[in-house]
Amino acid sequence: MSPLGLLAAAEAEEEVSGIQQFADTIDEAFGEATGFFVNLIFGTQVTIPLGNPFPEDSVLWDGSLVVLWAIVAAIGFTIYFKAVQFRGFKVALEVVRGKWSRKDDPGEVNHFQALTAAVSGTVGLGNIAGVAAAVSLGGPGATFWMILAGLFGMCTKFVECTLGVRYREIDPVTGEVHGGPFKYLPVAFRRLGRIPVAIITGVFAISVMLFGIIGGGMFQANSAFSGLQDAVATVVGNEDTFLHSEVGALVFGIIFAGLVALVIIGGIKSIGRVTGALVPAMAIVYVVSCLIVIIANIGNIGPAFSAIIVGAFSPEGVAGGMIGVIIIGVQRAAFSNEAGIGSAPIAHSAVKTRRPVSEGFVAALEPFIDTVVICTMTALVIIFAWEPTWNEAVEAHSAAPIGLTFGAFDEFFSGFSVILAIAVFLFAFSTLITWSYYGLQAWRHLFGQSQTSDTIFRVIVLVFIVIGCLVSFGNIIDFADSALFLCIFINVIGLVVLAPVVKKEMEQYFADRKAGRLMDDPEYIEGPEDMVTVSKSQVKDTAGV
Repeated sequence: MSPLGLLAAAEAEEEVSGIQQFADTIDEAFGEATGFFVNLIFGTQVTIPLGNPFPEDSVLWDGSLVVLWAIVAAIGFTIYFKAVQFRGFKVALEVVRGKWSRKDDPGEVNHFQALTAAVSGTVGLGNIAGVAAAVSLGGPGATFWMILAGLFGMCTKFVECTLGVRYREIDPVTGEVHGGPFKYLPVAFRRLGRIPVAIITGVFAISVMLFGIIGGGMFQANSAFSGLQDAVATVVGNEDTFLHSEVGALVFGIIFAGLVALVIIGGIKSIGRVTGALVPAMAIVYVVSCLIVIIANIGNIGPAFSAIIVGAFSPEGVAGGMIGVIIIGVQRAAFSNEAGIGSAPIAHSAVKTRRPVSEGFVAALEPFIDTVVICTMTALVIIFAWEPTWNEAVEAHSAAPIGLTFGAFDEFFSGFSVILAIAVFLFAFSTLITWSYYGLQAWRHLFGQSQTSDTIFRVIVLVFIVIGCLVSFGNIIDFADSALFLCIFINVIGLVVLAPVVKKEMEQYFADRKAGRLMDDPEYIEGPEDMVTVSKSQVKDTAGV
């Protein structure tokens, strides 16, 4: 090689080393921040012993308080509403078909549009990377707990989306709908006083904002990049490519952030519209591909479910044993279907309806479709492909578990990882845009709305997209889980307080359906916001009279 060539090679090596050092520094700093935040949210541990007649060391729960709260709340809602997610399944299908809708119902979109938009938004990386992470950390048994969490999560989503519609506000001029936790949480906590309400909603806004940046930004970018790396490695036959370097990660991150910027800052709606059309199409391709693999391996369906059930109750090599697998399953289910986070009510509040609970029925279908059906499909495909060499496969993809899903599909469809990489990119792009919107609403709640303030938040999102391609998957998902369960912890407390209102709405709906009055305007149901607080002086005056 010529002296100039040697000099250029040396400079290139020095440049790569500089980027490597930059990436390692960011990963280390983010890892430290993640450790602090994870300990802050998940650090409070709860141990519930079983007692007699079980062995002395037997426990019902030995894990994080916030995860336990999410589980107990979902089960509690199911009991309180008498398993409405199952009793109301037929009703939900009637509502989606528009059987009880009128053209002049207030709102912006019909029930079917609300459901398809929400499902196409949740069917994505949670079903691909999330399931891969679950089975990588907890083995096949984590799938069982994901399914169970999805079934109970249906009721949580029923409650929060009913409240999202009940407490929404419709702009009388533009017709634009504003709803979600920032509307119903102040009602739930109103008795505490103005300052405590401001603090609680402020902390909730911070948690939504953090999840929007980390879970909706960094996680999506990291998974999209990892998927592309796997696809390229499959095509060329090795992992010694430009995309497998830190320079490649930086370049991809900048390009990806640039495309997102065109939509969230540049206002180029055409890209958003194209993505909106492609994402449902890719979701269908993904689901159909899963079905083909499952049908082709129908003879192995018994052993696969056996591995799921056995792994759920007698896991091997999983930290925390059975409780550890439950926690993993619940976390990944919540990440996938977003039940209890408070994001779904924002989207569902725009539905055209006069009866808030009608959208609660529709929203309950989402965790069923997303987690119970599609996540199970993904898990089965992974188990079919890797069960004979499970430990080796998990170890090979420990840095980026999404590779388990990519490799599994390549076992059945040679080169399918390329199509899957395109789907992952589109899912990531679409979810990122959606969560940047949710995060922006939280940002506005904290700092007010202005052009400058909005731009600052959007720039922060774009910077973290680039960083997401440079840091490790484990740090990202740990931080995202912490922000997600902080959202759930606060939001679900509000749901518990307002649950009696939802129950009255539900009972009225069932009664009117039985009496054939669903096309009539419903009677108004009073809630905490209608209760007048009487001061002590007023009581004295009344007593004097």
